[in-house]
Amino acid sequence: MAFQADKQNDLAGAFKRTSSVFRDFISADGPFLPEANRYHLYVAYACPWASRCLALYYVKGLEDVIGLSIVHPTWQRTKPDSETDTHCGWVFRNPGDPPLSSQLGYGSFPCDHCIPDSVNGALTIRELYEKSISEQPHTSGVYSVPVLWDKKLKVIVNNESSEITSMFNSQFNHLCRNPDLNLEPTELKEEMEKANAWIYPNINDGVYRCGFAKSQGAYNEAFGNLFTAMDKLEDILQHQRYICGNVLTIPDIRAFVTLIRFDEVYVVYFKTNKKLIRHSYPNIFNYIKDIFQSYEVYKSVNMDEIKTHYYTSHPHLNTYAIIPNGNPDNWSSPHDRERFTPY
Repeated sequence: MAFQADKQNDLAGAFKRTSSVFRDFISADGPFLPEANRYHLYVAYACPWASRCLALYYVKGLEDVIGLSIVHPTWQRTKPDSETDTHCGWVFRNPGDPPLSSQLGYGSFPCDHCIPDSVNGALTIRELYEKSISEQPHTSGVYSVPVLWDKKLKVIVNNESSEITSMFNSQFNHLCRNPDLNLEPTELKEEMEKANAWIYPNINDGVYRCGFAKSQGAYNEAFGNLFTAMDKLEDILQHQRYICGNVLTIPDIRAFVTLIRFDEVYVVYFKTNKKLIRHSYPNIFNYIKDIFQSYEVYKSVNMDEIKTHYYTSHPHLNTYAIIPNGNPDNWSSPHDRERFTPY
């Protein structure tokens, strides 16, 4: 889930994330059947939660089964004609459209990697939520990505990335290119649950708890938990190729989407500046390369879009929308993870 519409802080200043609310599941025994050309995925390259779904989309080979739209990285007013509704969020554009500026009018950010909404003709992600809510009045929520849309029933099926990745992994095997690839093996269920229990709060959400903390104490606590988890991950990867052993699983994709953003975005923007991965975590550094190069995961990563979003969409953190040049790594360069048993 992207953090644009679900930022909340408790009385101590700690960042609290709102839960996803569209939680239907595609399966062979329910109203949402796993059919070709019935569903459409809406994502942002920038959002790590959406990128998890996009990674599974390519890993399983679902390009000819499920449609895809990709929003512009820089948030815009979603009701630009309203004097009172100042919400800013994800918008659609066509490649070749004029560049967009930040909410305050700074910068010029191209539309080159956008894929417009070919299903509903929506101009914003917000429109999808409002359209779906009109069909499901009992459901409300924030305007986040990812969104998995049902073209037949004209509603949002699900906006919880962990459930979308699970559906992509298991429910379209009769249609996808890679049906035998299973990133949630039954024999590793307990190990995966244990891994997710510390990766999500301390690493995935941990960087946000640092970046959006509104008190020094809340930041210090999140910072400590983050780097304790990063040290733990580095130690695990010293002894095995992946988090749950020597086979790629969903927890690896969960970790990857945060780790690949770490040096280029979070160290600067979210103040997670204790250690750079490229300098201090050699096992994690090579692990990122390994996953990036596996099963076309690289197609889900666009660092220009990632950096553009973070550095241009939050005027309170970066008024002039200046994007740091950084020192991006070549994730396609050789790594050392083959020293472990091949998956």
